[in-house]
Amino acid sequence: MNTRGLRKERSGVVVNDRMQKTVVVSVERTVMHPRYKKYLRRRTKVKAHDESGQCHVGDRVIIVECRPLSRDKRWRVSKILERAKATEAEGFEAASA
Repeated sequence: MNTRGLRKERSGVVVNDRMQKTVVVSVERTVMHPRYKKYLRRRTKVKAHDESGQCHVGDRVIIVECRPLSRDKRWRVSKILERAKATEAEGFEAASA
């Protein structure tokens, strides 16, 4: 089987967008406990490249594995699945402006 070109894809939520062209994405996975057979949720935070800067905190995104872009950036934002819901505070600010 040829595995070349098959890149890992993960789905996660953007938790930080303060850097230029970089977002921090929290990826959640479930693992089974070896003894108790209960499923546990594990979270991993990874840095992903966002060239256009369209991602914001709370967005659900798909990230794809890529070559190392910096010291700790090895993922790239592939698609924005769902935009973050506007909070009530943002709604009040927009109404008063």
